[in-house]
Amino acid sequence: MLIDKQIRVDKWLWAVRIYKTRNQAAEACKKGRILIQDQPVKPSRVLKINDIIQVKRPPLVFSYKVNGLLAKRLSARLVKEYVEDITPESELEKLKVKETFFISRDKGSGRPTKKERRIMDKLKGK
Repeated sequence: MLIDKQIRVDKWLWAVRIYKTRNQAAEACKKGRILIQDQPVKPSRVLKINDIIQVKRPPLVFSYKVNGLLAKRLSARLVKEYVEDITPESELEKLKVKETFFISRDKGSGRPTKKERRIMDKLKGK
């Protein structure tokens, strides 16, 4: 276990298994999906203990508290000491709600008839 005094945000996100690869963590930072104090950060941003990191993974925004700084990836059981998931319940409930409605049709079945279209509209609530 290597514990550093300074660690890059992309390296930490990879080490605590929020992202599968360090490259994915760096890309998320570049795209503005990683926030610290509601500000997007670069992959090279140095983390401090007790920082709150927000990770945007639409439709959710996960929140994590930094409890320790890791330089290398550890087993999943040991990672729990270094990161605390503080995502609010209201965010997690978004996964349970399915507001989208999608009707699938068999390939090659052609355009829906007027009758089928009316049934689909009724199901959608139009």
